[in-house]
Amino acid sequence: MSTTMIGLVKEVRGPGAVLKEVPKPRCGPDEVLVKVKATSICGTDVHIYCWDAWADRTVVTPNVFGHEFAGIVESVGSEVVHVKPGDSVSGEGHMVCGICKACRTGNAHVCPNTRSFGITAPGCFADYAILKESNVIQNKKEMPYELACLQDPLGNAVQTVLSGDIVGKSVVIIGTGPIGLMAVAVAKACGAGAVIAVDVNPYRLELARRMGADSIINSAQVPMANAIKDCTGGEGAEVILEMSGHPDAIRQGFEAAAPAAHVSLLGIPTREVSLDLSSHIIFKGLRIEGITGRRMYQTWYQLKGLLEQGRIDLTPLITHRFPLHRYEEAFELMTSGQCGKIVFTHDREAGMEDRWKEENHHGQLAITI
Repeated sequence: MSTTMIGLVKEVRGPGAVLKEVPKPRCGPDEVLVKVKATSICGTDVHIYCWDAWADRTVVTPNVFGHEFAGIVESVGSEVVHVKPGDSVSGEGHMVCGICKACRTGNAHVCPNTRSFGITAPGCFADYAILKESNVIQNKKEMPYELACLQDPLGNAVQTVLSGDIVGKSVVIIGTGPIGLMAVAVAKACGAGAVIAVDVNPYRLELARRMGADSIINSAQVPMANAIKDCTGGEGAEVILEMSGHPDAIRQGFEAAAPAAHVSLLGIPTREVSLDLSSHIIFKGLRIEGITGRRMYQTWYQLKGLLEQGRIDLTPLITHRFPLHRYEEAFELMTSGQCGKIVFTHDREAGMEDRWKEENHHGQLAITI
């Protein structure tokens, strides 16, 4: 049995990545080894691949990155009791301590001792991935891998949308990247009133319409705050879901919020953001919530209920599929914004493993087909 595998590695602290042969992980007593079948690119992976300030202060290198996956359990550790070989699974990417105050009070998603799959611990852009039994998410066998691997980002969308009351309310989603597009579908499924999508990218805005947005706003063409107020009868939005992380978008989102609105912030700014606290937050009486990951494990049960009962359909969101060795093309497309969700397929042809090794030069794969 081979002791190595192919993985996409963030090898140096700068732009890019390397596809190379790395050691195949082995199960500890409480761990599960998963044969990866499908993965998807997250906005966080783009931060890592392009290497911005957030990545530089956060990411451990060298490391296999990627954290959105689905696969089949290959083996389990001696202490594992609830997972068995052959199970179809995904995984919660936050590995928490379980004993701090946050963990013990139902807030493990903000555990200060968190290790993050594919960021500060080995991830899933590889043939195999390993995770704790406690982090395994069971999937129904009939769920396609390419949909199952989208559950991690869907959880972000679900937590963001459901962090406050949305039923019958005007909901603005700023930033129609993949999670923002998922948020459109979740908001519609969970009873929002008018769902308004905002972006500067016409391609993504059209996807937002396909995912169910009632109105779209291209903020490169019209002032965002004014356009949102026009869509809401001059009142402003009752719910603002900020997914872009762009400082100007964040500021205009607060300006467009109605009095007593709820604002959820998921987007990661790459620099400091200045705000008019008195006019746009304090005297409006806004409620603001920062969103990270998924509530463990409440959000997972919520998203599975939506998926398994057919309340939301993510298939229009998958616009491109690539084998892992075409990662450069995939990341270039992702950074262009001319895509929805990009999925890596991990099954290779029989005999491809030997071919890859033959074309491996000093650990870096030269194959480009």
